[in-house]
Amino acid sequence: MKLTIGLPTKRGAIPWLFLLPAIAVFATFKFVPMLRGLEMSFYQVHFGSDWQWVGLDNFERAFVDTDLHAAVVQTALYVAVSVIASAVIAFFLALALEGPARHLRIIRTAMFLPAVTSAAVVAQIWQILLAPTPEGIGNTMLGWLGVAPAGFFADPDLALGSLIAMQIWKTVPYDMMIFIAGLTGVNRELYDAAAVDGARWHHRLWYVTLPAIRHTFVIVGVLGFIRGVRVFTEVYSSTGGGPGGATEVVMTYVYKAGFVQFDYGYASAVSCLLFLFTAVTTVTYLALRQRSKRHER
Repeated sequence: MKLTIGLPTKRGAIPWLFLLPAIAVFATFKFVPMLRGLEMSFYQVHFGSDWQWVGLDNFERAFVDTDLHAAVVQTALYVAVSVIASAVIAFFLALALEGPARHLRIIRTAMFLPAVTSAAVVAQIWQILLAPTPEGIGNTMLGWLGVAPAGFFADPDLALGSLIAMQIWKTVPYDMMIFIAGLTGVNRELYDAAAVDGARWHHRLWYVTLPAIRHTFVIVGVLGFIRGVRVFTEVYSSTGGGPGGATEVVMTYVYKAGFVQFDYGYASAVSCLLFLFTAVTTVTYLALRQRSKRHER
């Protein structure tokens, strides 16, 4: 009896023993810094000397910081436009490129390359494409249309829009693959039945395709929201938050507060607020979606 009880227990523990080193490393470099950051948010941090306890002062400061508020507004605009535009473009590309044909698989593979390219590399590519000089590739193409050269990343009025365009270009292939995966689950008999009833393509799209993949839209939206709220590399590598703060987002603001102004306590407090906002918003939205699914049943 002891052998039969102990053997499954040992077998169940073996996989955890193999995972233990990776879990230890992950916890050390992920969760420990998170807890340390939470602790720092309650202090005025001075490395090399004693920290000064300030309680909730860093959090109160975040709610009255006008520069942070401007970064929040620009982050919200960045997220809203990039997520919606990326989802719409990716959905129609998925409709066009769905199927088992060999040439479609080749095209999908080629189009997916921006999604797996480093964000820093993408930023450098777009800086070259949208160079503010008249000889830049983007300005040369505008010249063909009779449009005056634009500043793009160097223009406060165009910098955020240029960043959004870059983000859309990078995320559309990723969203497209999610939509293609969702489209494969649509019952083809519904299309055949709609065709027999004389439904046109837009009717099939509205009454068959969209209801069948509505949960895919939720996945794309949630992933895009999380990705957009914590965007950093693309902004920092291309504009650094400039010119004149025109592209400052929350993460670049936190970076500058911590590693430029050395205000680690305040930077930690803003990071904690950002994490809390992202977690609460995502959980609330998914809970509402789950409740609506139960009502539909």
